[in-house]
Amino acid sequence: MSVYTTEIASDKIPSDNVIHQRLLSAYHQAKPYIKGNLLELGCGEGRGVELLAPLANSYIGIDKIKSVIDNLEQRFPDYKFLSGVFPPFPFEDNSFDTIITFQVIEHVKDDEGFIKEIHRVLKPRGRALITTPNIKMTLSRNPWHEREYTGDELTALCKKYFEKVEMKGIAGNEKVMEYHERNRLSVQRLMRFDIFDLQHRLPAGLLRMPYDILNRMNRNKLKKTGDELVKSITVQDFNLRDQDEQNLDLFCLVTK
Repeated sequence: MSVYTTEIASDKIPSDNVIHQRLLSAYHQAKPYIKGNLLELGCGEGRGVELLAPLANSYIGIDKIKSVIDNLEQRFPDYKFLSGVFPPFPFEDNSFDTIITFQVIEHVKDDEGFIKEIHRVLKPRGRALITTPNIKMTLSRNPWHEREYTGDELTALCKKYFEKVEMKGIAGNEKVMEYHERNRLSVQRLMRFDIFDLQHRLPAGLLRMPYDILNRMNRNKLKKTGDELVKSITVQDFNLRDQDEQNLDLFCLVTK
């Protein structure tokens, strides 16, 4: 069973390709950091399981959607999957050598509790990798997100519990940024109709359905008017670089 919305980009929907490749790039960038017992917080439909789980001694993925977890258990019988809402995490102190959590913290109401729990379940000298959208590059309010961060804001949050915090980012090449600019202009055209700034005034719950409908329409339009560009972008068009306001996503490394 698929639960794809525009918030959960699909590798099966052509107009989602750029977003899918962007999300997948974090897993490729994480490969050198994977060791020991690996926990993925917010594993979704398993975008990176095949890529990272074989690099670890053990893998556990946790996500809130039970049907997704049931499907992952069938696809990957060698690994462990749990369904649940977090924080807190259902694990003992000092359990994991590595934790990855990609595009999750922006959905978590208690983000400080989330970071505190990551610190608790990491082993000494263990490392966590956290990605989240860079608010400096956000094009409109996302009603699925509790909040978004600058690099400095996420660094400050992590430093409440971790002494060693390294902030990097996922960036795109010229092709990716051409798509981003087309997307920005298209969103701006849509936002002209929001003369009362309802995207920031209405409760998130009322905005999610229209947001998803408009976002899907926008992605389909971008593919129709730039089909070759959308199809041509791969994970190789994204890279990890030092902190910069032009990075699409924050990529934070914390060490216990």
